[in-house]
Amino acid sequence: MIFDGPVRVDMKRVKARKDEVVSRSNEGVEKWLKGTPNLTVLEDHARFEGARVVRAGGELLEAERIFVNVGARAFVPPTLGIDGVPYLTNSGMMEVDFLPEHLVIVGGSYVGLEFGQMYRRFGSEVTIVEKGPRLIQREDEDVSETIRKILEEEGVNVRLNAECMSVERRAEKVMVRLDCQSGAREIVGSHLLVAVGRRPNTDDLGLDKAGIETDPRGFIVVDDELRTSVCGVWAIGDCNGKGAFTHTSYNDYEIVAANLLDGESRRVSDRILAYGLFIDPPLGRAGMTATEVRRSGRRALIGKRPMTRVGRAVEKGETQGFMKILVDADSKEILGAAILGIEGDEVIHSILDVMYSRAPYTVIQRAVHIHPTVSELVPTMLGELSPLT
Repeated sequence: MIFDGPVRVDMKRVKARKDEVVSRSNEGVEKWLKGTPNLTVLEDHARFEGARVVRAGGELLEAERIFVNVGARAFVPPTLGIDGVPYLTNSGMMEVDFLPEHLVIVGGSYVGLEFGQMYRRFGSEVTIVEKGPRLIQREDEDVSETIRKILEEEGVNVRLNAECMSVERRAEKVMVRLDCQSGAREIVGSHLLVAVGRRPNTDDLGLDKAGIETDPRGFIVVDDELRTSVCGVWAIGDCNGKGAFTHTSYNDYEIVAANLLDGESRRVSDRILAYGLFIDPPLGRAGMTATEVRRSGRRALIGKRPMTRVGRAVEKGETQGFMKILVDADSKEILGAAILGIEGDEVIHSILDVMYSRAPYTVIQRAVHIHPTVSELVPTMLGELSPLT
């Protein structure tokens, strides 16, 4: 199909589709729960009144086993001077049914980058303001720099080193005052998205009455089997600070269920860090970064291949990014990988599975992958390893 003329996005239809997808999922889970035999669903705020005593609404509940799974919400730092200034968080952005004229995003990490690229493609002017010297600082510098270039090529404005940041209302708009090494000292936008992290929903649960320990950030302290400091109470999901992803939250459930019901001994420490950044092209990550490997002091090998040398990427005309893999030089086990490029969020799983098996990298190097795919270049990359310096 060929379009001749300007293209615009109908944001009301975008939101309507989002609402349909979300409601289908939420309503399905709710219906399943309420239809489960011997399961009572109470929709109310629950608070501990003792080690194994919870009050939900007007009911007092006692149990030998209690599982806390209260999730997390956006963190809004008080130092921004946000009082009196209209702002959005990740949840508020999901309710937007209009196109912001100029969306200013405070925070250059995963949530901010995903919304930033999305709304730039919808047609908004977008500025991302990051306090640190680079985007997504938990990643290696080559990943951060490549992602910055990808976003800037699409017209996203990126401002780094915004050490002294504050916000204030200016007429009907929002002004972000910043102290960057270069560029304007003020940014005026129509809308503000605060995306600087998450905080657990644990501040109104009465955890002190139960004697449940939390860390300085409010996350519930758990052991390797997700037990809290109180016998008979477990904490799973975002509120325990052990993952903050949907897939790690579900794995928390799998660990607890297997240990309690199947007599197994599964542990959080058996889990390999893995996640995705869902910009276009996506980033798939597993295990350690090169920075972490260097810090560990172990001898390691590294392989790297630009997406310009991946046949599937060339055929699709989507050659931004690269793939990178790290291997222990002595054990030959894979330590970590980053696939930034087309289908990177899927390709990473072929590497992740070999990591879980603790097999040498030669297993995947000698595997015969289907042509033409992105995955077929993983064995090739493993055949070109060199010492990590």
